[in-house]
Amino acid sequence: MSNSCLYFYGCIHRSKIVQLKYRFLWALFIIYPLNHFLISSRGAPPYRLLSSTCDGAPAALADADTIFALSSGHGRCGVAVVRVSGPASATALRCMAGFTQRLPPPRTALLRSITDPRSTEVLDRGLVLWFPAPRSFSGEDSVEFHIHGGPAVVTAVLQALGSVPGLRPAEAGEFTRRAFQAGKLGLTEVEGLGDLIHAETEAQRRQALRQMSGELGRLYQDWSDRLKRCLAHVEAFIDFSEDELIEDGVLNRVDVSVCDLQAEIERHLKDERRGERLRSGVQVVIAGATNAGKSSLLNKLCQRPAAIVSPIAGTTRDVVETALDLGGFPVLLSDTAGLRDSSDLVEREGVRRARERVEQADLTLVVVDSAHLPSEVDRAAAFLREHLRNRCLLVLNKADLLPEKQRQKLDTELRGVSGLPAVHLISCQTNEGLKDFLTVLHSSVKTLCGDPLFGAPTLTQARHRAHLQRCAAALAQYQRYRDTDLALAAEGVRLAVTSLGRITGRVGAEEILDIIFKDFCIGK
Repeated sequence: MSNSCLYFYGCIHRSKIVQLKYRFLWALFIIYPLNHFLISSRGAPPYRLLSSTCDGAPAALADADTIFALSSGHGRCGVAVVRVSGPASATALRCMAGFTQRLPPPRTALLRSITDPRSTEVLDRGLVLWFPAPRSFSGEDSVEFHIHGGPAVVTAVLQALGSVPGLRPAEAGEFTRRAFQAGKLGLTEVEGLGDLIHAETEAQRRQALRQMSGELGRLYQDWSDRLKRCLAHVEAFIDFSEDELIEDGVLNRVDVSVCDLQAEIERHLKDERRGERLRSGVQVVIAGATNAGKSSLLNKLCQRPAAIVSPIAGTTRDVVETALDLGGFPVLLSDTAGLRDSSDLVEREGVRRARERVEQADLTLVVVDSAHLPSEVDRAAAFLREHLRNRCLLVLNKADLLPEKQRQKLDTELRGVSGLPAVHLISCQTNEGLKDFLTVLHSSVKTLCGDPLFGAPTLTQARHRAHLQRCAAALAQYQRYRDTDLALAAEGVRLAVTSLGRITGRVGAEEILDIIFKDFCIGK
């Protein structure tokens, strides 16, 4: 967008931001009484008014459908949980659990017969819990049926719920969406809940639980609140400074706040993708020449025959992947084709894929056949340097083929070579050195992921990073135009607020107006 277009947009927005308050007052004092008069004179409207049918539930949720679904996952199990949420939850409870008059006490488990409302047939005996709004997961009236987890029982209960008027099966993620719409969860907390459900390792569980607790959302919300205050002050200065109604030093305080926020966001972005890596798994690639023992190492690490092992060079031609839980950290381990020149078209494609995977790797395990090392230490070091990659561990396999004295001499001399990373002598045949190598590998993976329980909360989603990068660029726009065109500078702050709002799921013009009229006594 050109500077002239931004200026034009900024001018329009400045005039509209003040007009919004007066439009709100017009709606409050003119349109609403007129609408109320029309409703009173014509009788009840054909639709439900924007009011709540239960204490504290948002009006929009009171108009929502009532949904139900199996919440405990499919398959045979001891206990299955069927959840119902929406304004007709009480009706479902009465129809299915035989409460003819009073509903059960909130959040109290009662053993009841679960019946089919059409035939009154008993489907199962289980626990029922009643969660009146707003003190429920979704913020709506909710019911839970804890029943036996056999497929026939679950199917019968779900079919019976489908026969209750006003109930329908829930769509994927709809309970959590309603919790977000009710303000029970922020958008980052929703993402943390999703990560917690899909967590496969201990470190992933810890990170997801920390995010679901709201720590990351509170950090972003704090930045958003500070930016909204900056924007409100800049807008007030633009619109009212000529009338001398704005106190001195307002813009100077905005300058300091914007500079501090930009520095904090940029530090947050320089996390080396630890949170994202922990969420999706560390990409560890095994690479090296043919017949170095790469597939044998893969099988040893995942403790199963995941890849074919053969003395024939070039056996592995495609990428073989397997997921590992390495001491609580998620690892996606990839075995690749041996790196060599070949006239075979299929093998050449495998080598191309291997090189591509090495470029994408977070950590590369460079496997070298110990028997192919030159006997002189200098030549051996030079040979190994040719195999070095960014973030790699050097693995000398087939150490069992070397005499004991030669192994000890090689290990000692290579440790003293400057510029060469630690070399790990192992044998996939005898398991020699594997335990120590696993310790080093675990330490390297832990460094790449970081400790999810300590330090500031880290980025976990690629979309967070993209919006924060846009936010930092927008704050740079403020600083670039601060002294030449305040309208364009304000537009930069506005774009920054929008970018943060897209992470948290909360952004609105009315919040800016509230700050303007709260912080400044315009016309006092």
